[in-house]
Amino acid sequence: MRIKSTLILLIIFINQFYGYGQTESQLDLPLDKGEYWWGGVVAQGSSMPYLKPAKEFDLARENWNNQVVPLFISNKGRFIWSEKPFKFEIFSDKIVIKSGSENIKIQQSGATLKSAFLAASSKYFPASGILPAEEFFIKPQYNTWIELMYNQNQTDVLKYAQDILDNNFPTGVLMIDDNWQRYYGNFDFRAEKFPDPKGMVQKLHAQGFKVMLWICPFVSPDSPEYRELASKGYLIKKKGKSEPAILNWWNGQSACYDLTNPAAFDHFVSILKKMQKDYGIDGFKFDAGDNAFYNENFIDSYAKDATSVDHTLAWAKLGLEFPFNEYRAGWKMGGQPLVQRLGDKTYSWNSVRILIPDMIAAGLLGYAYTCPDMIGGGEFSTFLNKKAEDFDQSLIVRSAQVHALMPMMQYSVAPWRILNKENLEIVRQCAVLHEKFGSYILENAKQSSKTGEPILRHMEYSFPGQGFAAVTDQFMLGDKYLVAPVVDNRLQREVKLPKGFRWKDDLGKIYKGGKTYKLDVPLTRLPYFEIIK
Repeated sequence: MRIKSTLILLIIFINQFYGYGQTESQLDLPLDKGEYWWGGVVAQGSSMPYLKPAKEFDLARENWNNQVVPLFISNKGRFIWSEKPFKFEIFSDKIVIKSGSENIKIQQSGATLKSAFLAASSKYFPASGILPAEEFFIKPQYNTWIELMYNQNQTDVLKYAQDILDNNFPTGVLMIDDNWQRYYGNFDFRAEKFPDPKGMVQKLHAQGFKVMLWICPFVSPDSPEYRELASKGYLIKKKGKSEPAILNWWNGQSACYDLTNPAAFDHFVSILKKMQKDYGIDGFKFDAGDNAFYNENFIDSYAKDATSVDHTLAWAKLGLEFPFNEYRAGWKMGGQPLVQRLGDKTYSWNSVRILIPDMIAAGLLGYAYTCPDMIGGGEFSTFLNKKAEDFDQSLIVRSAQVHALMPMMQYSVAPWRILNKENLEIVRQCAVLHEKFGSYILENAKQSSKTGEPILRHMEYSFPGQGFAAVTDQFMLGDKYLVAPVVDNRLQREVKLPKGFRWKDDLGKIYKGGKTYKLDVPLTRLPYFEIIK
C-alpha cells in the first residue's frame, strides 16, 4: 500500500508540474457554411481562414517563429479573446479552443470581419495613438544578415551601404545583424571587426541611413556581465534554485535577462540608451523572445506568477522606449508602436506565396506595422553555397514586387550581386515605387495609430459578402488601392475586382467591378488598381 500511495503522489506531482490534469474549459467554434475564422498565430496565415483540419497548437509553447495572439475573429462579426494562452485545434466542422485559465466566450459585434476586428481591438488592444519611426513606412529597409551572416564587420557594412548608393537604390533604415558584439550580454563592438564604430555610424548617417543594431535578451555564461547580472538578481533562475538558468536557443546555451524584474528592465534600457549616446545608434532589432524559451515549469522569475508569454511580453515592452525597433516574436501588444516582421522564410516560391496571407494575419491580429520577411527569404541556410547563376531571378523579382506596396519592405540579399542588369532595374523600381507611395502608406499608418485598423487589409475586411473570404493572393492597401502581385513563376494571373466601383490599373486601363479579369503580367509588371468612386 505504501508503494501504491507513493506512486499516486508521484503521478499527482508530475501532472501538476507539467500542467497535466488541470481543469480545462472547452469552447467550440462551429465552421458553419459561410463563416470563416482567422486568429491565433501569424505564421499560420497561409492556413487562414481555417478550412482544413490541423493538429493542436499551444499558444504558450509554440509560435512558429512569429507572433501569437489570443484572438480569433470571424467574417460574421464574432470573436473571442483570452488574457492567457490557450490551445486550439482545427477539425473538419469546428475549431476547438481549450483553456486552463478561464472560460472563453464568443462575443458578437456587427456581422462582418471588420466589425469583429474593430470591437476586439477597441476592447482588448486599443490603438496607442503613437507610431514607430516614420522612416519605416516611407523608405526601404536593408539588413546585413544574408550578405554577412555571422561575419558582421565595419568594412563590409560600409561596402553594403555604398553598394546601395552606387546602384541608385533609395537610402533607408540599415540594420547591422548578429555578431557585431563581443559576446551575448555584452554591448561593445568587436574591436577587430569594428575599429571605429562611431565613425562608421556617422558616415552612414551622412549617407542618409538610419542605423539599427541586432540585440537579444541572452547573456553568455561566466562572462563579466553574467556575474554582475547574477549578483543583482537580474537573470532568470533555475526552478527552485538560486543560480541562473541556462536556456537553449539557436545560438547555443545562455543565461537570460529576467525582464519581469523592473530593475533588470531599467538596467537593460540604460545600456541601450548609452549605446545610442556613445555611438549614435538610432534603434535596435529585438530578436528572440520566443515563448518556447521560457517554460515556467523549469525556471523561476522575479514575477512569481510569470508564464512563458510574460517574458515575451516584457521583451516587447522594451521596444516602446525606442521609435526605431523591430520584433519577430510577440505576445499581444497589438496597437502599440512596435515594428513586427514576418519570421524567416526560405528562398522558395512557396515562401513568396505565403507572404500575403501571413501579412493579412498580422494585421487582423493587431499588428498593423508589419514588414514582410526579407526579399527573397531570410532563412540564411537556403542561400549557402549559391552562386549568382544558381538563383531563379524571377523569384527575387516577384518577391520584391510583393513587398513594394506593403506597409514596409526589407532587402537583405544584395540584388546587385545576384541579378542581371534588367532584373536589377525592376527590383530597384520596386523600392522607388514604395518610396513614391510612402506618403500614402504613412497616412494610413497614422490613421491606424488612432483606429487600430490594419494598413494591409484582407479583401473580405474591405468588401464583405462578395466572396473574398478565401482569396489570399490580393489585398487592399488602405481603402484606395487593390494590389495583386504575381506569386509564382507564371506570366498571367486572375484578379477579382469588388463590385460597385470602377477600377484603374497600373497601366491606366479602367475596369468595371464585380468581375474577374485575366491579366498578362510580364516580369516587369506589378498589377495594382485604384478605386474610382
